[in-house]
Amino acid sequence: MKITPQLLRFILNIYGPYLGAGIHVSHISSDWRELRVSMKLHWFNRNAVGTHFGGSLYSMVDPHFMLLLMKLLGKKYVVWDKSSHINFVRPVKGPVHAVFQITEEEEMRIRERTKNGEKCLSEFQVQIQDDDETLVAEVEKVLYIRKKNSVGGRSGPGHPL
Repeated sequence: MKITPQLLRFILNIYGPYLGAGIHVSHISSDWRELRVSMKLHWFNRNAVGTHFGGSLYSMVDPHFMLLLMKLLGKKYVVWDKSSHINFVRPVKGPVHAVFQITEEEEMRIRERTKNGEKCLSEFQVQIQDDDETLVAEVEKVLYIRKKNSVGGRSGPGHPL
């Protein structure tokens, strides 16, 4: 089965952890370069002081750079989340959203750096904002990327990281 942007959006929106946190993927571009996600504040995703729970804010942005890169680069590449850092800037009680973008230049840079089997650690940033476009949190993700070798489809012995 071929995964289209519309199908992935549907799958993510019925994915249990996303349903449980009230996270909604509203758009994935047909070229896999942009994804938009949002989350409203509900009784089940707020913390003890009535603002968005930090774990839900992070869950809202966790997998998307990896998923987009997996589709952009194709099955000949291994893409893993390596590390991340979230900086909570301000508490918020209203809806929040984030937009993920991967440029063609970034994709080409990754392909160039990995063309001979080398690993590539690429950094991506995304901002979580409220409806007034006020910054709520900043997230930095580091992704491990490597071309799979021809023996067994792996990136090397053991865990790729």
